[in-house]
Amino acid sequence: MADGGSVVSGGARQRLRIAVLGPVLAWRDGTPLDLGPVRRQAVLAALLLRAGTPTGPEQLLDGVWGANPPGSGRRVLPSYVYQLRKALDAEGAGPAESVIRSDRGGYCFAGDAVELDVAELAELGGAAQRAKESGDLAAAMDRCSEALALFRGEPLAGVPGPFAQGERGRLMQRRRTLQQARLDCLVLLGRSAEALDDLAAVAASDPYDESLMALRMRALYGSGHQAEALNAYQDMRKRLRDELGVDPGAELRRVHQAVLRRDDQLLLGPAAARPAAAPAVPPARPRRPVNELPGDTGHLAGRERELALLTAPLADAAVSVVAVDGPAGVGKSALAVRAAWRLHDHYPDGCLFADLRAHSTEQHSTEQRGIAPQRILRRLLRSVGAAESEVPDDLDELVAAWRAATSSLQLLLVLDDVPGAQQVRPLLPAGPGSAVIVAGRRRLAGLDADRRVSLEPLAAGDAVSLLRHVLGEERADREPEAAQELVRLCDGLPLALRIAGARLQNRPAWTLAYLVDRMAGDERRLGELSAGDRSVEAAFRLSYEQLAPMQQRGFRALGLSPTVEFDPLTPAAVLGCPPLDAEWILESLVDASLLQQPRPGRYRLHDLVRVHARRLADATPGEAGEARTAVLRLYLDAARIASDWGPDAFLTGPRPAAAPFPDWKDADGWLDAAGGELVDVVGHAAALGEADYACWIAEALSDYFARRGRYHECRTALEIALAHAEEAGDRRMPSALRTCMGVNDLYQSRHQEAHAWFTEALHLARRRADRGEEARALAGLGAADLYAGRAEQATTRIADAVEQAQRSDDGWLVAMGLCLLGSLHQLHGRNEEALACFASSVTRAEKIGRPRMISRSLACAADLHHGLGHYGEARTFYRQAADLAERAGDVLLHAVLLTRLGSAELGDGNLSAAAALHHQALSHHRTLSPLTEPHFARLEMDIRYRLGRTYSAAGRVAEAREQFHSALAVPGAGEHPMERSQALAGLEECGAD
Repeated sequence: MADGGSVVSGGARQRLRIAVLGPVLAWRDGTPLDLGPVRRQAVLAALLLRAGTPTGPEQLLDGVWGANPPGSGRRVLPSYVYQLRKALDAEGAGPAESVIRSDRGGYCFAGDAVELDVAELAELGGAAQRAKESGDLAAAMDRCSEALALFRGEPLAGVPGPFAQGERGRLMQRRRTLQQARLDCLVLLGRSAEALDDLAAVAASDPYDESLMALRMRALYGSGHQAEALNAYQDMRKRLRDELGVDPGAELRRVHQAVLRRDDQLLLGPAAARPAAAPAVPPARPRRPVNELPGDTGHLAGRERELALLTAPLADAAVSVVAVDGPAGVGKSALAVRAAWRLHDHYPDGCLFADLRAHSTEQHSTEQRGIAPQRILRRLLRSVGAAESEVPDDLDELVAAWRAATSSLQLLLVLDDVPGAQQVRPLLPAGPGSAVIVAGRRRLAGLDADRRVSLEPLAAGDAVSLLRHVLGEERADREPEAAQELVRLCDGLPLALRIAGARLQNRPAWTLAYLVDRMAGDERRLGELSAGDRSVEAAFRLSYEQLAPMQQRGFRALGLSPTVEFDPLTPAAVLGCPPLDAEWILESLVDASLLQQPRPGRYRLHDLVRVHARRLADATPGEAGEARTAVLRLYLDAARIASDWGPDAFLTGPRPAAAPFPDWKDADGWLDAAGGELVDVVGHAAALGEADYACWIAEALSDYFARRGRYHECRTALEIALAHAEEAGDRRMPSALRTCMGVNDLYQSRHQEAHAWFTEALHLARRRADRGEEARALAGLGAADLYAGRAEQATTRIADAVEQAQRSDDGWLVAMGLCLLGSLHQLHGRNEEALACFASSVTRAEKIGRPRMISRSLACAADLHHGLGHYGEARTFYRQAADLAERAGDVLLHAVLLTRLGSAELGDGNLSAAAALHHQALSHHRTLSPLTEPHFARLEMDIRYRLGRTYSAAGRVAEAREQFHSALAVPGAGEHPMERSQALAGLEECGAD
């Protein structure tokens, strides 16, 4: 018997798991499920977190949209629920087995058989509470730790709406309660020192939380820091009085008294034992302020905003931390030191500097890189006045001694080239009002920072400014164009610019243009950016060597991406791993500052980093060859799945098998996200010598490009592929690509050029006896003849094409050919034959399943019915066709069908409905671009003519006349004589003024 979360299939239960303690995610049997956009996730959360309780439409609308409900009201909900059921329900599950059930006009989430992380959270929290009440503190702490591990960041991350916001706050409070319970267990178990680091992080998020302060005082006391515990109480008491106007509550006062009395039992529990000896505490204040900052040298170009962020005032009631991250050579150290010198007067007890050397070339292995915290702490303690004999050896004792020594000091500490948050935490001073500037390549997500600054390479103007400073203004300004190109080749990276400038300084005879020529091509580019012991590639290599093996392989894979931007599917295809695993690798590379994330879900490499990644990939030729094929295959599969032709219409080349696109919409959306870089994929394949892939991808993309009016990109991709078609092993390509060129010209009404391409394609196909391509070329020639007014030739050619296509079971060509043949029958008044052709075309198109193709076939039938005065039938067909065009995202076709539907409504006397449809068509038309859509002017003229006729029929003559005038005033109206004559005739009927 199936239930809402699993079905029996081959004896195995398919488990569904949903997680909301972070970004909302779902898996079935470990396979990630696509939950769609965040608003749909908000609907899921509103149902899931009320599992078992019916939720009415108004509750959902209020919880998800709040004060800004959708214009369609509650009608929007069924589509959201339908998509969620489609994503979450097991295959074959009926309505009664769905995880989202309809209930009394609303919906109810059936979560009995669904694994929910919030349910696990509640179960572990209860187990922790029961263990603590029974006295098993170790088990209680373990259950708390397991519960906290369920959180993957902010609960319901990015999910909008009042309900999600409220639940987010509730779950965050639950997290804080568990953190506090775990820390309390640590204190009661006699492990107070371990609790202190986490307590500092938790307490920083709410400086007024008295229960956390009470726990921190107990942990300080348990670690042997009675004085620091008393100071913490006084600081809290002052903060509460000054900022909130209240005194500490009873619990905090009770803990304060217990610390004064040294009441171990109350503070640490009945089984607690005092530490054998307190750590050595150096003097509280150095004899005089110290300043260990490096010299502020070098020109800092273009960092005014970042410098302002680092030097802006911070709260002085606690230790402030600001973090600076960025890729190798971007200028993190220079910025941190400049900020420290700007701030040093504000720290009366001194400024300290420590280089943790995470990427030092002096270290001999990845394991050895970075200086141990013990060594740094010993030096810092000596800097604040501790004698050598007073400095302990043990790390815990060193940390305690450092905190005791700095508890009354106001220090500025700069930590440079840090490897991770774990190395930073022991070094944080304890004195309120102290500040720490942390600089490193990694983004330290585990460090509680008041501000974070991520440095990017310099903008072009700032980069030129730095080059002029290094090289001298006179020399740089003599070659402005070469200076701009050198900046581009250096990718705006300060280290690269300084090295390039140094090379030019040391070689006075070199011009900037000469160095630019030397850097041409990826092979020489990085090699030229080396001077003395400074090398851009060496800096990149150190970052790469600190990655885990899977991260290194992922980084190499990204060097083979044919596009500048990519998403997790690219490395997933190369590595043969699930997209979620690939996303983890990408995010870890972002944290390592080797990768940019320009927007959610999209990633890119800096230019020089990409060159380095490609060189690393080329060093493993066996791996690189397979990776390149995998990436090209990904784009080919996406283009063929997205095509209106359907993947089976491509007669040669690999068929999409394990492609990560469930249907054409997913593939279409993925191609959309690639933007203007798709042509580069074809060029990339050609440059690699992959002629077959270059041709296959160009052919498959031609339909995608044409549907979006991206005719120039379509032509460019096909031209690149045609230049290599003779090198391809697939001998169908020379003819197929020419047919695609002809179709692209037909879309732009370039009938003569299209005729020439189809003629060439037909000649090549017949020479190879390729019946499939011969049929397609014939169909193209027939279409060109039809549009050029050569109906007799068109009929013969299209009929031959359909007959050949039926023999070879080319469903796409049959559907298209029948549509054209029906139009020819209609032209000659053979209406019954035309309707039969259109009906057969619809049947064939429905088998392929592409809404746009079905829509065109239905539109042809609707046009015929409208011409015969069968307005009811025309309205039915137009409405179906318009809905399909909207589903396909074809704005042009949708606008055309809406205005024709309006004319059918006019024919039936529904004037208000007709006018509304014409206005809707105009609204859609305005979203098109006159630069990319060749039918822009013609369509506007047609819509306005039809709207004018509707106004005229309603007796609104002035408004009708206005529309006819507007049609004639459309830019380029003279190029469309039929539409122009229609508008003039409309004016004449209205009595032109």
